[in-house]
Amino acid sequence: MTAEPDRPLLAVLRGERRDPPPVWLMRQAGRYLPEYRALREAKGGFLELCYDPEAAAEITLQPIRRFGFDGAILFSDILVVPQALGQHLWFEAGEGPRLAPVLLDGLVDALVADPARLAPIHATVRRVVAALPPATTMLGFAGSPWTVATYMVAGQGSKDQGPARRLAYRDPQAFARLIDAIVGVTVDYLAGQIEAGVQAVQLFDSWAGSLAPDEFRRWVLAPNRAIVDRLRALHPHVPIIGFPKGIGEKLPVYVRETGVDALGIDETIDPDWAHGVLPPGLPVQGNLDPLALVAGGAALDGAVARIRAAFAGRPHIFNLGHGILPDTPLVHVERLLAMVRA
Repeated sequence: MTAEPDRPLLAVLRGERRDPPPVWLMRQAGRYLPEYRALREAKGGFLELCYDPEAAAEITLQPIRRFGFDGAILFSDILVVPQALGQHLWFEAGEGPRLAPVLLDGLVDALVADPARLAPIHATVRRVVAALPPATTMLGFAGSPWTVATYMVAGQGSKDQGPARRLAYRDPQAFARLIDAIVGVTVDYLAGQIEAGVQAVQLFDSWAGSLAPDEFRRWVLAPNRAIVDRLRALHPHVPIIGFPKGIGEKLPVYVRETGVDALGIDETIDPDWAHGVLPPGLPVQGNLDPLALVAGGAALDGAVARIRAAFAGRPHIFNLGHGILPDTPLVHVERLLAMVRA
């Protein structure tokens, strides 16, 4: 019987401490890399790349070849779930995503679901897994229901997530139907990624910090718990990382109420505070400011040292506090890896 390869990132997600810690970066597959920009120019727009398994697999593998990260994160987008639910998705140049029809009334029942739209993304996973180095962990992901719903209701990104927040207050029953629909598709989507070869998944809740306490419990904690429970029943050995950006002091309750296996923390969180208040032994991921990586020099060196020191006593995955920025110099990424792995 062949022994399973040692995958440091997967080991940390299962509760082991590793020194040095494994490293991957959110949005590591993408536009800061010249090889990505060249492929996009040759192949077409961002969304076309997401649904092209050959191209999406190549993009997922590019940062692994260049930097040797310990994790490969699937190249895709959180808004493929609204497409599977029946919304039309496109990207306006320089302005970001657009979705139609907008769901200001929350009536998701009027949409015609098309879950087959997700099949090319599962095909991407299979291609990547076949090409990954044995020690590299394959990471899948999806958007958390609240964050996905904010785009579905507004039809685009919004500064304060006002349209979705208004709908949730005005008609919580309609909003709950929308959230429930997102939960259902997300569970199926992530289960499909796992069955295609993903070894751990991350739930991105980029707008979790925009809600009042009661709304946070209803629209962030409860739906994420539903996903965790249903996914764990299907695939009990696959770690789930929760990344609720911007929730600050709510991090301990998020961990307790959602049941995630590991917690990603954003750059606004003091790592010493996080280590002190989070459950002992909980794997933590983060939390370098992406702008410190852009700046480089003493700002980068000092931030890396502080994060390493703060989380030395628990399982830790070194990562950014949010996605890598397009203007990040490649030499700064190399410097980061040299420091973490020294």
